Amino acid sequence: MAAEEAEAATEEVEAAAAVVEAVAAAGVVVAAADAARRAIDFMLGWFVEPLITGDYPESMIANVGERLPRFTEKEEKLVKGSYDFLGINYYTALYAANDPTNPTTPSYLTDSHYEASYKRNGVLIGPQAASSWLHIVPWGIYKVMLFIQEKYNDPIIYITENGVDELNDKTLSSTECLSDEIRVNYHQEHLYYLKKAMNKSVKVKGYFIWSLFDTFEWNDGYSLRFGIFYVNFLNGHYTRLPKNSALWYKSFLSKKKAIPLKPAEQSEERRKRLRSG
Repeated sequence: MAAEEAEAATEEVEAAAAVVEAVAAAGVVVAAADAARRAIDFMLGWFVEPLITGDYPESMIANVGERLPRFTEKEEKLVKGSYDFLGINYYTALYAANDPTNPTTPSYLTDSHYEASYKRNGVLIGPQAASSWLHIVPWGIYKVMLFIQEKYNDPIIYITENGVDELNDKTLSSTECLSDEIRVNYHQEHLYYLKKAMNKSVKVKGYFIWSLFDTFEWNDGYSLRFGIFYVNFLNGHYTRLPKNSALWYKSFLSKKKAIPLKPAEQSEERRKRLRSG
């Protein structure tokens, strides 16, 4: 009898522990979701929400406090509704986790209380491009579009920048540099998810690739190439040649009928093969 009671007690403890673990896991999920919303508030909402509501996001008001400037009544009336469309630059996505620490010196980088990561459970959110910050996450643009539609009163949206980079490998010939299937796949997959968002009535009215030509990329200079046109920076003439992505995009735009686009899930292995090759 004592053994049976002990076994029953053990089962109760294990069940209670399982419940506690489940609650803790749920708490982590909720905290991560809140962190993701704060991350968007501090990155996107900082600029967009005043146009919609006349004020900064609630999370910024709460976390930044008196350090956050206040709109006067006149400024609020001037800013609210003062847009024709939203221009969105999308390159990549990341995970967000709650960061409850309170630094001694608060700043924009810590006010949002979230920790960004490109990994979850040790798995990358998507394949890394040439830049350390750029992972290929086509489904992210779909989620962003739906978020903007719901959060910001269903505005007209133009994708003003969307692109992927490769290293400027000086050991490759000009001809070899024209082969950029990763970029073809990147744009095809992002357009697939944009169309999917449009099927949900998101008002996407335009799409602009970054970039037409290989350019001087800020601190990275000429070490990275974003262009669908290759530029020879060494021959003194800046010769420009269309990469495979430019030929694909020209063909895509010239079609009168819709071109079926493949979702990212179907080309993941192909991207890995191309990058490893």
